[in-house]
Amino acid sequence: MMHRLRRYLVAGLLIWVPLGVTLLIIKFLVDLMDQTLLLLPAGLRPENLLGFRIPGLGILLTAAIVVGTGVVVTNLFGQQLLHLGERLLDRIPLVRTIYTSVKKLTEAIFHGTGKSFRKVVLVEYPRKGIWSLAFLTGEGVHEVRDRTGQDLLTIFVPTTPNPTSGFILMLPREDVIELEMPVDDGLKMIISVGVVVPEGRKEALIAPRRAQAS
Repeated sequence: MMHRLRRYLVAGLLIWVPLGVTLLIIKFLVDLMDQTLLLLPAGLRPENLLGFRIPGLGILLTAAIVVGTGVVVTNLFGQQLLHLGERLLDRIPLVRTIYTSVKKLTEAIFHGTGKSFRKVVLVEYPRKGIWSLAFLTGEGVHEVRDRTGQDLLTIFVPTTPNPTSGFILMLPREDVIELEMPVDDGLKMIISVGVVVPEGRKEALIAPRRAQAS
């Protein structure tokens, strides 16, 4: 009886916990975007025009601001403004660190051809026999390659679940295994502490074990 009750309890939690967390996150995001309505003059705010508040209207204003920003920064004048703003931020130590980290992570997630993370790779780190998921970030520093006489690659090994911090390694090309996994899938796997794995590759990993078991 207790075993069956426990099974029902776990089954219920598996339904309600993800659903509840999802609803809380959505509510938080909607409330956050509704704050953009405060940018409007008091007389133009929906609650003053209609006499009541409609949750979620801030999503439309947020989308308009994001799209409008994209339109501005994709032309020459907008690019100059963006570079000017980034130069100003670069002079503020703490702000510079946070902005640069978040920008590189955003580029890697939303821009498949971004310069931050080029490919997902596998390296033996922190010791032989232990493999870590990492990202190829460059072809190596010329001075380091000249002094070592080796063909080195610059590899970023991120921490989990926060991939904006990690370790920079310079490894010989032959010690780096390139994966077919897309960069966004690699980031999802790291952020989810390995829980979210590309489905096709997950089945490929499980299949050999089933074959051995049979």
